[in-house]
Amino acid sequence: MRRFWLLFAQTVTVCLGIVFIVTTLRPDWLPRSAAPVGAPAASVATLPAASGPVSYASAVARAAPAVVNIYTAKRVREPIVPLLNDPELARLFGDMPGMSRSRQTTALGSGVIVRKDGYILTNYHVIEAADAIQVAINDGRQARAELVGADPDSDLAVLKINLPDLSAITFDEDEDLRVGDVVLAIGNPFGVGQTTTLGIVSALGRNRLGINIYENFIQTDAAINPGNSGGALVDASGRLVGINTAIYSETGGSLGIGFAIPAKAAHIIMDQIISTGKVTRGWLGLEPQDITPELARAFNLERRNGVIVASVLRTGPAGQAGLRVGDIVTGLNGQAVEDTGGFLNQIAVLKPGSQVPMTVLRSGKALTLEIKVGERPAMGPGGSSRRR
Repeated sequence: MRRFWLLFAQTVTVCLGIVFIVTTLRPDWLPRSAAPVGAPAASVATLPAASGPVSYASAVARAAPAVVNIYTAKRVREPIVPLLNDPELARLFGDMPGMSRSRQTTALGSGVIVRKDGYILTNYHVIEAADAIQVAINDGRQARAELVGADPDSDLAVLKINLPDLSAITFDEDEDLRVGDVVLAIGNPFGVGQTTTLGIVSALGRNRLGINIYENFIQTDAAINPGNSGGALVDASGRLVGINTAIYSETGGSLGIGFAIPAKAAHIIMDQIISTGKVTRGWLGLEPQDITPELARAFNLERRNGVIVASVLRTGPAGQAGLRVGDIVTGLNGQAVEDTGGFLNQIAVLKPGSQVPMTVLRSGKALTLEIKVGERPAMGPGGSSRRR
């Protein structure tokens, strides 16, 4: 019996020594959930399982057939006399005989098939002033496209092609996009052919960029280059979350700061264009201005929420309701007004002809004005930032 216990003790000692050596020198030989010898059970941490798809091939396969290449052609006049390269001289003398000549130019972009009956969503600046629009589908077919309608204020346009068996993209109906989510940009950069790039959502609700009048962009670091405009920004499931529109760049190439119009906003505008040929927005006939720290001190304001009325069209809806220059708008139709960008978007969604209350501060006193909303007149695209 003594020999048995001696043999047992030696065996246990050898085994413990082996475990000690392995855990010290080669811990990778042990299971991930194993703990060092002597460690309390409570200290054992289980590593989380990997989440998310290992490959995004299924998302690309789902979305790519709905992304098309767009080629446009238009005739432009260019000066023959070098002196007319000056914009002012070209404006004054460019139409004189022998001073300029006509030349045909081509451009490229991308678009997204949004309905199986041939409707395509793209950027307005992709097809602006085009004489001819040609669409190339992922399966190799080509077709001439007709312009259904456009909205320069949001830089969106709708085209129509007549081809059978088209693949339409699926919109993200959940609207649950978050900063940090993986997104894929699909388009035709530099005309090399359909290309997919990967990135994340860098920010949401970007505005004050000077790109469009109405701005509420998704910012992403997925590579967006010339030719990507109008292409699809999709999530890891292949659902459309945005229309690629612009980049911030000092070189013309991608620097990791791209902007896309949210799919929900694009869907609303698209539906209006298809049904009526135009986009109807509310209009009050005023020019707002953000409250700067200097203005806040001048008006003795404790908070900087709201906008100051810089000008009012006397015959416009706001002017007829009694709004004055210098009034501070703090609320519209039951919603708080934070800044100029948000205020313009709040006005845009108002239904023309409806009556809405506006809360203002005038000489330190709160007033409520009832305004009959008008319809915004058609305007051209705003801003001069680099579009892609």
